Amino acid sequence: MSASLTIARRELSSYFRLPVGWFTIALFLFLCGCVFGLIVLVPGKVASLRVFFGAAGWILLPVVPALSMRLFSEEMRSGTIEPLVTSPAREFSIVLGKYLGAASMLALMLLPTLLYAVILARVSARVPEPGPLAAGYLSLLLPGLFYLSIGTFCSALTNNQTLAFLATLFILVALMLASALGPAVAPLWLHPVLAWFSFETRIQDFAKGVIDLRHVIFFLIASVLPLTLAGVTLRARRLG
Repeated sequence: MSASLTIARRELSSYFRLPVGWFTIALFLFLCGCVFGLIVLVPGKVASLRVFFGAAGWILLPVVPALSMRLFSEEMRSGTIEPLVTSPAREFSIVLGKYLGAASMLALMLLPTLLYAVILARVSARVPEPGPLAAGYLSLLLPGLFYLSIGTFCSALTNNQTLAFLATLFILVALMLASALGPAVAPLWLHPVLAWFSFETRIQDFAKGVIDLRHVIFFLIASVLPLTLAGVTLRARRLG
């Protein structure tokens, strides 16, 4: 675990040493600020961040692949992957460390948006309730962690950052479309299965202020599979 934490700290600091990290943060906060200022912070509207959480969830779709695309692709391109895979750290410790570094960056990106709740509390007679607020942030953080796990796997497959970005984005869009259109085209007997696998429904529940432990467990377990595949990919590279 110490090896994973060391790699996570190095990965997190690398985001602030490279322009891509600052650009990603600036783009995310700019788009979120536009949503808050133009749609949420409107005189006469109910003091709620529900619309913001819904829009921010879509903003994460291109932002998260930008965070994850360089995790392994840059290491392979620059040749620094060889010392990493030949180090005493196990493959899954390396993957976990990279993932935790990116997850920490995601959490730091979301942190400034807490100011929106403070602003609403100051300008509105109705203070945003803590429960729906926590559920709203879970609707961003948990899917974001799942997206990052897919991006980590895609980054472990190629030394091309652009290809890793596009592959991650394509998979995420495909999953969103399957989640939304699946019930309309699938046989009736498949609907309960599709409903269970639908993460879009779970995100909507969080956005409505519903914190369901089953949804939390679903996203955490769903994140494990891509990370496991990334570890297998890294092991195959070490053995090869």
